[in-house]
Amino acid sequence: MTLDDWDCGVTGRGNPRWVVEGGVLRQIGSGTFPWCVRKGTSLADGFVEVKLRPEAGRQDQAGGVVWRWKDGDNYYVARANALENNVSLYYTENGRRNTIQYVDAPAAGNQWHALRVEFAGQRIRVTFDGKPCIEMDDAHIRGAGAVGVWTKADSVTAFEDFRYGAK
Repeated sequence: MTLDDWDCGVTGRGNPRWVVEGGVLRQIGSGTFPWCVRKGTSLADGFVEVKLRPEAGRQDQAGGVVWRWKDGDNYYVARANALENNVSLYYTENGRRNTIQYVDAPAAGNQWHALRVEFAGQRIRVTFDGKPCIEMDDAHIRGAGAVGVWTKADSVTAFEDFRYGAK
């Protein structure tokens, strides 16, 4: 894996810094919502999954996946946060993040966790460490878009085994 495979940026402001070290993609800068999407992906229905390890951050220790990513201001995100011990589902529209649902989930820092989202039409299913945690319908972001990974604020988060596919 190299950064040549990804487009990286930030929703909002900040200075995210994405690096690849030993086959692991890591965000070590800061920003409102740093993201990194896989070049050449476009899925309307499918899945995206990653192993993530929240490593540091005073404000947040979060990491997640994005899908139906149209641009840096319009996409879905599911994320786990080690400081809050929860998993959340959001949609970002016109650069504004909107909460759909939070659920309690043990998301210990400095440990690898598996986060997977399956999406088809309006149906969204989020699993964390193999356990279903959110399942619902939402139609805010429609049609095909890219897939990738996401962090928040000063989170230092590592990502590996990024996978995706169409349904």
